[in-house]
Amino acid sequence: MIPYNEEEAREYMKRAIRIAKTACGHTSPNPLVGCVVVKDGRIISEACHERYGEFHAERNALTRCQEDTSGADLYVTLEPCCHHGKTPPCTDIIIEKRIKRVFVGSLDSNPLVAGKGISILKEHGIEVITGILEEECLKMNEIFFHYITNKTPFTAVKYAMTLDGKIAAYTGDSKWVTNEKSREHVHYLRKKYAGIMVGINTVIKDNPMLNCRIEEGVDPVRIIVDSTLRLPSLGNQIVETAKEIRTIVAYCASNENESILKKKCELMEKGIEVIAVPSEEKSEQSAIKVVESKQEVNTLCLEGHEKVNMKKLMMILGKMKIDSVLIEGGGEVNASAFEAGIVQKVYAYIAPKIIMGRDAKTPVSGGGIALMKDAVQLKNVSIKEFDGDLLVEGYVI
Repeated sequence: MIPYNEEEAREYMKRAIRIAKTACGHTSPNPLVGCVVVKDGRIISEACHERYGEFHAERNALTRCQEDTSGADLYVTLEPCCHHGKTPPCTDIIIEKRIKRVFVGSLDSNPLVAGKGISILKEHGIEVITGILEEECLKMNEIFFHYITNKTPFTAVKYAMTLDGKIAAYTGDSKWVTNEKSREHVHYLRKKYAGIMVGINTVIKDNPMLNCRIEEGVDPVRIIVDSTLRLPSLGNQIVETAKEIRTIVAYCASNENESILKKKCELMEKGIEVIAVPSEEKSEQSAIKVVESKQEVNTLCLEGHEKVNMKKLMMILGKMKIDSVLIEGGGEVNASAFEAGIVQKVYAYIAPKIIMGRDAKTPVSGGGIALMKDAVQLKNVSIKEFDGDLLVEGYVI
């Protein structure tokens, strides 16, 4: 093994991570990947995976390089792929360009790669060093690793509340709980997550757009949980912009009747994808009807109760290649998500305000947990400040 400077390797990998993040919002359901090519102590090329379906970071960096790459070192945040997908294997061009050493941030849990990329490089005489800033590289692609392993979206619940735990006054007024800096940060989350989910009550009450309003923002797919299809066909921002921003409405199959079927057709004519979801777990004999058209999507039609089954909904969204969902719903939708066990992460914005009110809404409602020992708990908790507001961020245990 050729000696290398560990501190130098970490600096180049930090640069690769920064480059990878510039494509945030554009690579889903692929991972964020950055690559830096170094020769004789100089960076001679660098690139990231820029768009889903386009060349990966390594191929971009090596094909765009204006210098001879023979004997160069390559730093990449994720193990190079070794299979033919939408693009050729990255291992091929690394070998072709006669790279001497490859420094890898994290291994790829995709079964099509999973260590095979590294093995191929070693078989061709290329030295491979792994685990450079591994923790940072893994965190950057937590969405990808969850999705590729579980086939369901990485799901986060986001809410903003006052210091006494209210998301709105007893009158219903909720503008604004947090300050402008906090709200701007939320739009960065909307760029990061492939989908944004709310319940129908939020849509009816607030008439939101649910888009991403920052420079170079990417609008997430809007997902409305609407068990009985109450979404207004007229005067609603989401419906009016459905042909510009992809929108999915999920209703409960067991509630299906003539009125709901008529409403379904109305919404589909406006460009909305409408999916029927069961309300409870059923047997393996469940039927999935696949509809081949621009307006209809995979529809899971089963008998059930009144509420959409959140686990089943996530399975359907996963099949639709939606790798992540940010839930910005009210207390009932948030509670349903926690009760279903589909939440991986929580973003809780806390404003230094006290609003009081026994009837004021709280961020998570539902039936509640009877014993404190059974409470949903978070790990790896971090706290950030936005002009006095606090963001508590953590992962569900």
